[in-house]
Amino acid sequence: MSEGRNRLGEETSPYLLQHAHNPVHWWAWGEEVIAEAKRTNRPILLSVGYAACHWCHVMAHESFESPDVAAVMNELFVNIKVDREERPDVDGIYMQALHLLGEHGGWPLTMFCTPDGEPFWGGTYFPYPARFGRPSFVDVLRGVAQAWRDKPQDIETNRSGLLKALRKSAANKAVVPKGDGPLIPIGLLDQIAERLADACDPVWGGFGQAPKFPSPYVFENIWRGWLRGRANAKLFDAVTVTLDRMCQGGIYDHLGGGFARYATDAQWLIPHFEKMLYDNAQLIDLLTLVWQETKSPLYATRIAETCDWVLREMIAEGGGFAATYDADSEGVEGKFYVWDASEIDAVLGTEDGAFFRASYDVTPEGNWEHHNILHRNRAPALLGEAEEQRLATLRTKLKAVRDKRVWPGWDDKVLADWNGLMIAALANASAVFQRDDWLTAAVRAWRFVMDTMRDGDGRLFHSHRAGKRLHRGTLDDYANMARAGIALFEATGETRYLEEAKALVAVLDKHFTDPSSGGYFITADDAADLIVRAKNCHDNAVPSGNGTLVGVFARLWILTGEAAWRDKADMQVAAFAGELEGNFFPLMTLLNGYETLQSAVELVIVGNPSRDETESLRRAVYAKSLPNKIVRRLAPDALLPPDHPAAGKGLVGGRPALYVCRNQTCQPPVTDPTAVQLN
Repeated sequence: MSEGRNRLGEETSPYLLQHAHNPVHWWAWGEEVIAEAKRTNRPILLSVGYAACHWCHVMAHESFESPDVAAVMNELFVNIKVDREERPDVDGIYMQALHLLGEHGGWPLTMFCTPDGEPFWGGTYFPYPARFGRPSFVDVLRGVAQAWRDKPQDIETNRSGLLKALRKSAANKAVVPKGDGPLIPIGLLDQIAERLADACDPVWGGFGQAPKFPSPYVFENIWRGWLRGRANAKLFDAVTVTLDRMCQGGIYDHLGGGFARYATDAQWLIPHFEKMLYDNAQLIDLLTLVWQETKSPLYATRIAETCDWVLREMIAEGGGFAATYDADSEGVEGKFYVWDASEIDAVLGTEDGAFFRASYDVTPEGNWEHHNILHRNRAPALLGEAEEQRLATLRTKLKAVRDKRVWPGWDDKVLADWNGLMIAALANASAVFQRDDWLTAAVRAWRFVMDTMRDGDGRLFHSHRAGKRLHRGTLDDYANMARAGIALFEATGETRYLEEAKALVAVLDKHFTDPSSGGYFITADDAADLIVRAKNCHDNAVPSGNGTLVGVFARLWILTGEAAWRDKADMQVAAFAGELEGNFFPLMTLLNGYETLQSAVELVIVGNPSRDETESLRRAVYAKSLPNKIVRRLAPDALLPPDHPAAGKGLVGGRPALYVCRNQTCQPPVTDPTAVQLN
């Protein structure tokens, strides 16, 4: 008989270790616990969360640390705790089940399942004792257990209905290409961008009222729409108003850099204070793309501060990037980040304190729960250079004091997919802003994932912490890392990154493809501990892996000249294009990659990279907002494939040259950086 005990002390996930001393007899997810549930014929209580989640902490303190609640859980259920960041495949299945039950998603996710792991009912946060109009968690536990015991037909109806719906949701809606025209007309992309801009808050940016999420891939779609025509100011304003408000809002950490997960209000003032690697990677990308057109000093500053925050605070073991910072410190949400007016005056003095407080909306009564969240949206325009420098000096003083506070929890596990996002963002930003330290960090993280988190067959692991690599890689791991490899190739010109990206796709083709209807499954063909093999192209907090691959294949087609990559890109789009007839909102990454497939421009820079003339041409290229550009750096003696449109082209009169190539045709070479015309 299995021993009743908490097994989470054997794990490496910081989230699971937070629960290692609960009186609950927790198991980690896996085949062993499913076998235990079957052996005892007890239903499963599945609890999913993550280390930076505020309401996960609340439920833990109220229920999972309570001996009384734990006794009921241990008596009636087999209890499983899952870190959603460590097992996104598990989380995705049961979050989909929650949505099918008509519930809003969120964490903690609380799902009740049969001993086979098949869901039949669930919710999110349940209080103990009863409050917020919600039943007590103990009452929920006893009610579910009674239904399991006394109403097996009701349980079976729910179970079978959910399982059928989960399997149906894994079937993509493919379309069959007709004729030689584009599968998705560019005009349709224009219509989608306009509809998105129409839905955007014209004053504060973002969508809806509250909460507000950054949604970078959506604003990239709108920005691409503006770049295509440049006639519709509404598109331009939707993006820039949103970025301006976020950059000056409380969602941004004005002392340390980096953006919080989302804002709980309509004005970007009140953050959900957790900081996630993936949000910041996507926002670096978007801000960089928009800065290349606007040259906004605000965006340049926020990009630099956020990249520097990553290098200062988010480097984990071996040079990989850590996952998150918690929303809470000392058990209080946001305590690390907020200020009282008297504290600021004590640190800065009366005169400087008054100047700082006026700039950052700091008042004696506070702007949030009797404290102050620093923000500048009351007067968002930048001040003069001398005043901004004065504020920078004052921020440094306050940060030094803040650094002595009790810090939020740091989840230092290295996730391959999130690292791929940040590697690509840093590689691109380093080329735009000439920051070699950002590129060095990106290369170091790449080498950590590729050298430490792969097995002998080249297969990725999803997570690494405390010297252990865990859990087979998912689709997102391969897609995001392949994209990162291409970004490093473009930034450095070193072909090994391109070859390693292609090797990652080869693993996807071997273990993740769906030959029946196209696209790729979220999990590999040998994943044995899941009730359904999911497949979709929907963006969530992170871009869709299937959507990301459209852009990956498009770039590999241009860079290799091999038509097979173009075919793969077309098939990838066709596999999910039928879903555009329904809700296009979750398909932004697919659509953004599709535009690159249709409108790619390859920029071949030939010249010794150490020469100033070569670097000047590269700077001219990266000074333009060109989301569909693909950069190839060539030494003077390097050779392109004979069928490449720039094959045989090199220096011009001994000077470095830029070749702009579209549709297998290159324009005359450019040697003068001031003559580069790319729009």
